Amino acid sequence: MAEIINVCNEYLPSVRLIGKRYTSADGADGGFGHKWGEWFQNNWFASLESLDQVPDMENGYIGFMRGCPDFEYWIGMFLPPETPAPEGYDYIDLDKCNVGVCWIKGNDDDGSIYAMHEKCFEALKEKGIVNRASDCATCTTKGCFSFERYNCPRFTEKDAQGNVILDYGIRLP
Repeated sequence: MAEIINVCNEYLPSVRLIGKRYTSADGADGGFGHKWGEWFQNNWFASLESLDQVPDMENGYIGFMRGCPDFEYWIGMFLPPETPAPEGYDYIDLDKCNVGVCWIKGNDDDGSIYAMHEKCFEALKEKGIVNRASDCATCTTKGCFSFERYNCPRFTEKDAQGNVILDYGIRLP
């Protein structure tokens, strides 16, 4: 069973998310795991990893979600603003902001680490990072977003029990 082991407030500088955009229609069985499989099978991260990275920032592969006006799910990486997107990739520019981040520890095989949005939001409220019940609780407010950050080595190296740590961020107003 997944558990939240760290809750913090992080500064996200202005970044360009470069990747590929998906919609609800692309989510088989309510998820995008098959799209991640395509990324690894096609080695699509290699083009992004070869670009200049954002200095002094926690980074990794990103699963980015926003729901205004329609749900979008992006797979890609945060890169410096104005980084040209390689051919075949799209981008969105994000203004600097604060994000509440939870580290979710669990086994990625059972899927429980991927269904923790509400629990993360509650943990952020308990820590005083989010002040009102309406602060991006559903990520439907214009400008709100959330993301999964697959950080190396937290996500890529399993512990003795087979657990990994997924970073989950929610934009703060």
